[in-house]
Amino acid sequence: MALEHAILVSLLEQPGSGYELARRFDRSIGRFWTATHQQIYRVLRRMEADGWVSAQEVPQEGRPDKKVYSAAEAGRAALAGWLREPVEPETVRHELAVKIRAAAFDDPAALVSEVERHRESHAALLARYLHGEQRDFPDPAALDARQELQHVVLRGGIEYERMTLAWLDDVLATLRRLAGDRPADGGPGGPPTTDS
Repeated sequence: MALEHAILVSLLEQPGSGYELARRFDRSIGRFWTATHQQIYRVLRRMEADGWVSAQEVPQEGRPDKKVYSAAEAGRAALAGWLREPVEPETVRHELAVKIRAAAFDDPAALVSEVERHRESHAALLARYLHGEQRDFPDPAALDARQELQHVVLRGGIEYERMTLAWLDDVLATLRRLAGDRPADGGPGGPPTTDS
């Protein structure tokens, strides 16, 4: 997926300025596709030049006019073509998982604070998702098709964070248990010994 596709989805949901798009990425789409404000503005300019989006100047009181973007027919066609392309399963690169395996060759306790930091981050993200769900989807039975699809993606994010938290709790319990079982002489399971 290219950033262009995420921007088109956002603009089809609601036209907006570059600033408004960047805020939407920070608030919702960024859960699944991150982009800096500069990237969004740069891609919007390219999409406008390619005819994928159109822009309308909107006057503002006491401030410069703003450009409000909306998806153009060529952008809709590009999104429709992309939607029908197969998506390969994602390859996950997970540095923390490699560090956890590497703890077998050092002190498992040394990794506890790093795993706790990751857990705090995922717990905060889950809290944000749950808050957003209550705010944006208070009555799931009253959702239209667009909202149902937005909600099902958010539910996937919620379940992913719950799974990650459960895994990190398991990792922490394992690291703490192994740290308590370490031999004092640095034998198997302990830190590497050095010869004097």
